[in-house]
Amino acid sequence: MRTWQTSPDVTDRAEQIVAELAANAALHGRDQGRDFRLTLTHDPAAGVLRIAVTDARGDRLPSPVTDVVTPPDDESGRGLLIVAALADRWGTESYPPGGKTVWAECAC
Repeated sequence: MRTWQTSPDVTDRAEQIVAELAANAALHGRDQGRDFRLTLTHDPAAGVLRIAVTDARGDRLPSPVTDVVTPPDDESGRGLLIVAALADRWGTESYPPGGKTVWAECAC
């Protein structure tokens, strides 16, 4: 992100989004012997930084953030709420043959 000269605001948001999506992939998207892939792309013409994390568990799609009910004293369960708050857009895509990609975009 430093190479792309993104603003500190975008960099700070993107770092937190990467942390949340990578943690979710490691905890919920892991399949025996398969890890996840992180991809960052910058489209200066569109003014968008895209973060994508692909894992092996296409059968375990994240719940929409409106469906998330986390008790106030739980120490986990808010990752996608954080992603939704920090990203300008986010979503999921299937990744054949059996994985999924969870992505988030930040306007630069």
